[in-house]
Amino acid sequence: MDAVLGEVTIEQRRKKLQEMERGNGLSDAYTATLRRLKDQKGNMARLGLRALMWVLCSERPLRAEELCHALSVEIGSADLDWGSVPSTQTVLSSCLGLLTVAPSSSTVRLVHSTLREHLSSSPTLFDCPHSTIAEVCLTYLNFRFVRNLSPNLRSAPSAMPLLEYASVYWGEHTRRGMTENVKILALLLLDRFSEHISAQLLLLWHEQHNRFGPEFGGGGPVGFTGLHGGAYFGIVEVVATGLEMKEWDANASDCMGSTALAWAAYMGREEVVKILLEREDVNPNHPGAGHGWTPLTLAAGSGHEGVVKLLLERDGVDPNQTDTFYYRTPLSWGAGAGHEVVAKILLERHDVNPNQTDTFNGRTPLSWAAKCGHEGVVKALLQRTDVNPDQAETKSGRTPLSWAAKGGHEGIVKMLLEQNDVNPVQTDTKYGRTPLSWAVERRHEAVVKLFLELDDVRTAVPEDQDQAPPPPATPPKGPDALIDTPPDPAFVNSYAADRSGPADLPPPTALLSQGPVAVHFSSDDPDADIAVSKSQPPLPSECSVKLEPVSELKDSILTSPNNGLPAKEKKKRSLLLQLLPCCF
Repeated sequence: MDAVLGEVTIEQRRKKLQEMERGNGLSDAYTATLRRLKDQKGNMARLGLRALMWVLCSERPLRAEELCHALSVEIGSADLDWGSVPSTQTVLSSCLGLLTVAPSSSTVRLVHSTLREHLSSSPTLFDCPHSTIAEVCLTYLNFRFVRNLSPNLRSAPSAMPLLEYASVYWGEHTRRGMTENVKILALLLLDRFSEHISAQLLLLWHEQHNRFGPEFGGGGPVGFTGLHGGAYFGIVEVVATGLEMKEWDANASDCMGSTALAWAAYMGREEVVKILLEREDVNPNHPGAGHGWTPLTLAAGSGHEGVVKLLLERDGVDPNQTDTFYYRTPLSWGAGAGHEVVAKILLERHDVNPNQTDTFNGRTPLSWAAKCGHEGVVKALLQRTDVNPDQAETKSGRTPLSWAAKGGHEGIVKMLLEQNDVNPVQTDTKYGRTPLSWAVERRHEAVVKLFLELDDVRTAVPEDQDQAPPPPATPPKGPDALIDTPPDPAFVNSYAADRSGPADLPPPTALLSQGPVAVHFSSDDPDADIAVSKSQPPLPSECSVKLEPVSELKDSILTSPNNGLPAKEKKKRSLLLQLLPCCF
């Protein structure tokens, strides 16, 4: 307002306001406001600057009550002075309008996005912000009142609103702003970490925000020692000092059966992994008690390339060791998650088996990558000459091509069809369906076109399938009357052999004759199988998908001239028109 009112005429003020609305010309206004903020009397200047620092450098948006408690902490105090907690209005007033509270979420934010850029461009404005925040968080966690709380609580008491943030993020600020005082406070906390509520809140938060990795039931952080905590956050100085000073067992398992090395590998803390691997007493293949995930599996499934390299360099690491629940290898987890570089690192090892199937689905790494649409991983796997590109999984008989076709992953389908030993009309054993059948059902037009370009897809008849009966003698009305050739029964079978499929899925002949139909998918759909059991939303018991008879593909076929085309192309168009009523 001062900047706008500083202009002389109404027109100049209007232009100034418009510039500021676009974010232009605000730097001078911010500079002037910060100068006035620093000139405030008493502790208002210090309060305002610290509030800006917290909002600018916090790991997530802070609620108003969290910020007020953070600003009340005195470093070195044994407990919180409740009378020193400022009110939200006092904090906002000290910032002279640079902070505001969002009504919907009660979080404190900067008044404009350009203010973040302005504050970040002034490195001397705040003195070591992450060290300051780390000291506040650790002081708060070491308060007598907090230490006496039960470690089995599932949420922070309302009287201690900063407790959840401090528990989850103290390590992040510590790693980015390590000082001697911060290290002392961290070691003081970690000395009794397995009995501290902050460890419980950290693991509960981790459980909520991560679907892959050690599973925590919330029954208390027993066994989650200071070494585990230091490895989780990747605080090298604390881990190194703790191993020298404390009686920490480097192979000790926490309440989830995970070692410090497992946590460091899972979180991608390379420096901590190095420290632990240098110890001869550390077991690099230790499986967790939950699903039996090894450090290499956790690193590969999380995409931490550097950690994967470090582990593979350690003597005795088994690159093919499976977990004890899904029986998947590190390559399987990395491929399924789409971590291309991790897959390449593992595939460089000649002792890695690229065709090893898991026990849960009988699925290869290539099938996982194809199913999930990870084109780069599929390409890396196909470059290994010993990879079987057509290996069917033992649970349903689905091949990588079948999964890619159903998912509509055009690039992967194309790569697989280019492989000489891939059978494009191979049916699965659970549903008796071809890859083209899945692509048609899911209306993946580009994938359908790829299959229609193959002669063997149009002519091959599965040996164990009967030919479908011809369509009705009376030609259909409407646009379908343009069909000049009856459908090839062999092609119909190769596209949709569904005799053993879901009972509520219409047979191929019904699809061809009925035009638009409703296809119902129940929970026994093959997509219902799960890769990880954590927090997976259940599939709906039934959902309907209406297949419309008109699409861009059909329009293009109907409106394109047919004269002058080779007989082979005319036949392909005719066959496609026969499929259109059931596809689109």
